[in-house]
Amino acid sequence: MIAPPALYLVPLKDHIRSDVAISAQNSHLSLSGAYTGEISPSQLVDAGIPWVILGHSERRQLFHESDEIVAKKTVAALGAGLSVILCIGETLAEREARTTIDVVERQLNAVAKEIKDWR
Repeated sequence: MIAPPALYLVPLKDHIRSDVAISAQNSHLSLSGAYTGEISPSQLVDAGIPWVILGHSERRQLFHESDEIVAKKTVAALGAGLSVILCIGETLAEREARTTIDVVERQLNAVAKEIKDWR
């Protein structure tokens, strides 16, 4: 699996070995629409990109993506037919506070609450 920056997704897709999957690093929480600078799940599907990474710690920390936003992105991606790599995990401060299990449960529960069909 490789997950290059968005600019390189389409060119790389056509040049990687068939046994290597390609993934987007992120997608928008709406299935489609005009959101300047964002990639929608339907655009990824149209481009032949089968995977997307959601909930990465950098997105959660730097862009303040909440558990609820990650959950909505997951619903949109799955609804478009993408396979999702859902990132969960604690910050260093949370690890040092020994709240890892609470953090991971909170993150997973937010997604589980939104997903109606796991097939």
